[in-house]
Amino acid sequence: MAQNNPEKPAPTTPVTPVTPVTLLGLGAMGTALARTWLAAGHPLTVWNRSTARAAALAAEGARVADDAAGAVAANSLVVVCLLDDASVGEVLDGVDLDGKDVVNLTTTTPAQARARAAWAGERGARYLDGGIMAVPPMIGVPDAGAYVIYSGSPELFERHRATLAVPAGTTYVGEDAGFAALHDVALLSAMYGMFAGVTHAFALIRAEDIDPASLAPLLTDWLGAMAPSVHQTAARLNSGDYTTGVVSNLGMQVGGVATFLDTAEQQGVNPELLLPYFELMRRRLAEGDAGEDLTGVVDLLVRPRRPAV
Repeated sequence: MAQNNPEKPAPTTPVTPVTPVTLLGLGAMGTALARTWLAAGHPLTVWNRSTARAAALAAEGARVADDAAGAVAANSLVVVCLLDDASVGEVLDGVDLDGKDVVNLTTTTPAQARARAAWAGERGARYLDGGIMAVPPMIGVPDAGAYVIYSGSPELFERHRATLAVPAGTTYVGEDAGFAALHDVALLSAMYGMFAGVTHAFALIRAEDIDPASLAPLLTDWLGAMAPSVHQTAARLNSGDYTTGVVSNLGMQVGGVATFLDTAEQQGVNPELLLPYFELMRRRLAEGDAGEDLTGVVDLLVRPRRPAV
């Protein structure tokens, strides 16, 4: 009589445990981060000065701590997303950070980030600083382009990389805790420079029978075509060669400044957004080589650092 062989259980896929997260600060960005971690199944403990936002997240599965100290005590990974560096100091004053992994996503200066890293180390914590390159609606949205720049402990970054990558992409820029803030401000500075140029462009057509919507795609395409020039600027700064292969040299570009200023005057537009850059171009031409490109303007902006006291 044949025996029935019992069915073998189907192989199971090992489940990777998700890291519990503590999040301090539930502004628009903090709330977006919180919801993304919750949706991904991460146990989340939150704290916020005002309780209304915390209560809303409690309904979505977050544990709400009574105070910052309780929130920090709940988990090893502590993410901070507050208003400014002073807020970080106030909220964590007197809180036991010994053995904690602190990831500070609060917008700060490089000097503040370095000081905060030392401050955290004195309290027994490991520290990672982050600069968020996104607005809240981009958080947790695949292909939205959101990412966070991190600097500080490389071991800490590797340990929590998967968790940190849940709300947005991750880019590590170095062990110096101030580098994330520095990259953040550098990128945003370039953004505001672009906004200034776009503002001037729209102002030029404002009094004409030109639909701004018709200029917008032309601006987008033109700025996109010019963006790769940043790689050439970086290469020239590294090599120190500002003249080889130059197509539009400094002398020619300074010579064309009058056209921009005359057009602005004719259109009744204040050229104040362009004037500082044009003045730097003129200064570089007076001091340098007409055959250069515009890279030398960078050197005009860099002032010698004062020695540390």
